[in-house]
Amino acid sequence: MSEIGKQLKKGVLEILILKLINRQDMYGYEMIQIMEDKSGGYFKLKEGSLYPILYRLEDEELIESYWNKDPAKRTVPRKYYKITKKGSAVLNVYIDEWNEFLIAAKSLLDEEGK
Repeated sequence: MSEIGKQLKKGVLEILILKLINRQDMYGYEMIQIMEDKSGGYFKLKEGSLYPILYRLEDEELIESYWNKDPAKRTVPRKYYKITKKGSAVLNVYIDEWNEFLIAAKSLLDEEGK
């Protein structure tokens, strides 16, 4: 992947993580799997990339974590993340800004030959 591809990917991760957690509470490895599956392998994250983002989002009070154990499936609790009200509001702003960015970038990139 090119350097610009890496930077674009890095720049959108917070939005994608917030969007996933907005749909339902999730634990870290679950996020990694879903992002990889839904993106056809494009967003293949390692734990070392995901958890610093989760910690930062938690420090900014956009998400909260809690421990949960499913007695039917596990004996060890997992750390789940859920979005806060502040996180939902920020996600909406991020999505609006992302859509504006896409429209502006696409209009410039599609200007070929005009």
